[in-house]
Amino acid sequence: MTFIIIFLLIAAATILTLIHWRRAGRLLYALALLLFIATGVGILPKYLLDSLQAPYAAGAAMADMHWAEQNAIVLLGAGTEPVAGTVETGTFAYGRVAKTAALYGACRKTAGQCKVIVSGGDPQQRGVAEAIVYATYLEQLGVDKADLTLETSSKNTWQNAQFSAPLLKPYAGQVVLVTSGIHLRRSLLYFSHFGVDAKPARADYLAAKGNWFPLAYNFWVADLALSEYIGVWRYHAYNLLGWNAPAVKPVLH
Repeated sequence: MTFIIIFLLIAAATILTLIHWRRAGRLLYALALLLFIATGVGILPKYLLDSLQAPYAAGAAMADMHWAEQNAIVLLGAGTEPVAGTVETGTFAYGRVAKTAALYGACRKTAGQCKVIVSGGDPQQRGVAEAIVYATYLEQLGVDKADLTLETSSKNTWQNAQFSAPLLKPYAGQVVLVTSGIHLRRSLLYFSHFGVDAKPARADYLAAKGNWFPLAYNFWVADLALSEYIGVWRYHAYNLLGWNAPAVKPVLH
């Protein structure tokens, strides 16, 4: 995404130069170079990531979690990978699965009811839903199969919220939402739209890498951050245009 923006700036600068608007062209060339350097050396991605993740930097420590009589832990999908003829948990999903299992274990030490909702269909068309793949790992990590509910239809974060919300109606005590730190702002916004007031639990945390020379990694994390901002902006734009499904009043605490 950042490379596309840089390319468009250079293309526009070239066109302006060709039609003899050289001052404007030079300005756009300078902006393209500035964007390339600021992104590559980590300045821009650090700002974008910090803005998204800072509210969740402390995560949701099990020791600080106050469990209710009824608790639902929602795990959001993060892809799968085909490996030697099988389908395994995606790279970003391992932290989420581990965090979910740890929270479930902490919850089970109390007298409260602890359920895990695993939300994720098969958007990558691997032949098996993310929720099914993750459930196998969760059981290996000690989550009781009887406490697992699988939502296997969602293809994106919006559908994670839309399809999980009805499954959460029986849990009027507490909902804990587990996903990556970079993904929490958008996820909480979408779940809130469907009436779910969830407590955030960060599974992982992304950071830019400061360097004197541009790094491909910094362009990658900048693109991840920008996609999250776009998801938030799109939500608000769709609300203004009336394109979103009707909002649901919060019924969960």
